[in-house]
Amino acid sequence: MTTLKTLAGFQHRFEPGTDAAAPPLLLLHGTGGDENDLIGLGRALSPNSALLSPRGPVLENGMPRFFRRLSEGVFDEADVVRRAGELAAFVAQARDAYGIGAPVAVGFSNGANIAAASLFLHPATLAGAVLLRAMVPLKAPPPADLAGRPVLLLSGAMDPIVPADNAARLAAGLEAAGASVTHTVQPAGHNLSQADLAAAGAWLARLAHVPAP
Repeated sequence: MTTLKTLAGFQHRFEPGTDAAAPPLLLLHGTGGDENDLIGLGRALSPNSALLSPRGPVLENGMPRFFRRLSEGVFDEADVVRRAGELAAFVAQARDAYGIGAPVAVGFSNGANIAAASLFLHPATLAGAVLLRAMVPLKAPPPADLAGRPVLLLSGAMDPIVPADNAARLAAGLEAAGASVTHTVQPAGHNLSQADLAAAGAWLARLAHVPAP
């Protein structure tokens, strides 16, 4: 296992890539996860990518998250804005420290939500994103230029946490900002399925052959 490191206040793990054509991945875990949670997923989705996996800096009943929430599905939007800024600073420092390009976020649940917020608030931070079970992170995000930025949004048709209209609004908001959005609703709940993994892996493989915006 790679050594635990700290940059910009984020404990994290970094694994170098083996192919410069494979996009580096920023792995963002869900509530209660940590920097180890998505390493295996990232390696399975894009075997040759560099992997950057931070631990969420916020604790909710002892469980790491990337921002505070007021209740299930109700976010502390001021904290979302603050934490997205901190994550952007971490990514900038990590790019310098590890010599990687702008990463593609692969986020699950809370991690997908901070990735979506980062797209709106700090559009230069990410080269794209795989958003697994994401929700709208901000009710009125600022204007962002995401022209051509690739985004894969994978929702669950039976997800008890993310309403279908919420995921659809997120997709529409990203498209309105210019992102190239693929939104697929899987026959699944909030947990990931093999279909999610297959779709994300195929999407990332195609992305490796497309120049970054």
